[in-house]
Amino acid sequence: MSHSHEEKKSVSTVEVSAAATALVAAFGTHNRDVYFDAFSPTATFIFHNHDAVLESRSAYEKLWDEWVADGFKVLGCRSANQQITMLGTDVAVFTHTVRTDLADGDGSITSGERETIIFQKINGRWLGVHEHLSVDPTFLV
Repeated sequence: MSHSHEEKKSVSTVEVSAAATALVAAFGTHNRDVYFDAFSPTATFIFHNHDAVLESRSAYEKLWDEWVADGFKVLGCRSANQQITMLGTDVAVFTHTVRTDLADGDGSITSGERETIIFQKINGRWLGVHEHLSVDPTFLV
């Protein structure tokens, strides 16, 4: 019996990839409700452009709404270099580089960042339970 040297994707990895793709698509189209529904209510968030850890999804939703009031809108989002690492059967680490086109009240900008999202399977759904966003040092403005 011959074995392929290519690693086969597990069902969980495929599910996490689909969840991550849906999350990024919702963000990229500024679909607030679908985007936030991709996170657990108890999710935490660390952003390089915000001074405090956001301790819940509702804290992030409040910040998002403040940004929108100041002219924030996501105009597009491109994800690359995606990697998924399974930690057991119900936790996964998703990492990628992301290029986001934003309106910020003063015009539009493109940001280049690296992002880690920890997904956990909760009641049959893969939800983000932690997100960490940092500047991508390879992105030149």
